[in-house]
Order: sequence, then structure tokens, then C-alpha cells
Amino acid sequence: MTDKADEIAALLSPTVESLGLELLGIEYLPAPGGATVRLYIDVPQADSDTRSVGIEDCEAVSREVSAQLDVEDPITGNYTLEVSSPGLDRPLFGAAQFARFVGESAKVTLKLPQDGRRRFVGKIVRVDGTTIVFAVDNAEFEIDAANIDKAKLVPDWVALGLAPAVDKSGRDARPGKQKKPAGKKPANKNTPDKNLTNKPAASEPSSAE
Repeated sequence: MTDKADEIAALLSPTVESLGLELLGIEYLPAPGGATVRLYIDVPQADSDTRSVGIEDCEAVSREVSAQLDVEDPITGNYTLEVSSPGLDRPLFGAAQFARFVGESAKVTLKLPQDGRRRFVGKIVRVDGTTIVFAVDNAEFEIDAANIDKAKLVPDWVALGLAPAVDKSGRDARPGKQKKPAGKKPANKNTPDKNLTNKPAASEPSSAE
């Protein structure tokens, strides 16, 4: 998150928690016509097996947060407030959230390039304090959480049943989905057989003969 997003998150987090929810993080996107403030909320991890964020939760947070922002006024100029659940490709904010998803893959954009990389996709191997260790190209890649600009999980769509599995050749590997081997084409009555000679047909005898 940016410094502005951190400031807004610190301000709004207690309000979201008072509604029995967790503020995962905030995206603050300034623009000439007005900024966008996007909040990502979730149920506490302890309750994640029994409930999930619904539209009524987003509406409740939006009402309470809007009122607080009107009073506190931390944003200069016009802005649009958006409240969203994290989704399958959930954004990750801070080392603690990466630690929760060790073993899964994430798409990461850095604030400053490191080892020639600014964007990469890697598996989250472990978290040591504020250092997040990824597996990238069969090697470990260590990043300080403070240098991460944006990050989100990369879901395993195949495991979720939302994308087809593929074999080494890139073909759909699901049972019954493989293409049948090519066989002989059926004869086309309107197409001359290439194996036939092109001799003219013999004339039939006329009835007068």
C-alpha cells in the first residue's frame, strides 16, 4: 500500500472491526477527476469456515466509512469509495497475509526493481518477519514487504474446477475431452476419387442396334 493508503487504513480499520469484519487493505488511486478509494474486507480468519462476506456487509461498511471520511476528511478533493470482498484472486497486504497463504502463488509488483525484476509470479515459500521468500524460476527470491506495491493470489483454476487440465502437449486432459485420432475421411459422392482413371465412360448400345 502507499503511504496515503496506510494512513486511511489505520483510520478506518477500527470502524470495520466494529462491524465484525476485517479490513484487509486499501488501494488509493489518485486521478485528475477524483481519486478512487477501494477497501477490501473479509470475515475474521477464525470465522472463515462458517461465513463469508456478503453484499449487506459491503453496504454496511460503505455507510459507516463514508460517514467517518466526511468527518475526518483525510482525502483532498473528490473521491469514489468502493468496498469489495477479496475474491479468489485476493489482494495481499503486509507480511502477515502472505504468511497465511504459504504454498500458494502470487503475482507481485514491486515499488523498486530488485535483481532486475519489478513484476513476477512466484510461490510463497515462507515469511521471516517482514521478509517474504518466493520461489521464482527454481530459485528463492527474497523481498521486503515494504517494497511490495501490489500483490494478489494466483488461484489454481484447474484445482478449483474452473479451467481444464492440460497435458504436456497443451491438450485438454480431462477424460473424454481428448481429440480422437484422425481417420480416413468418408467418401464424398460429389468428389471424384483420385484413384480412378480419368477414362471416358463407354457408350451404351442404343436400342436401335
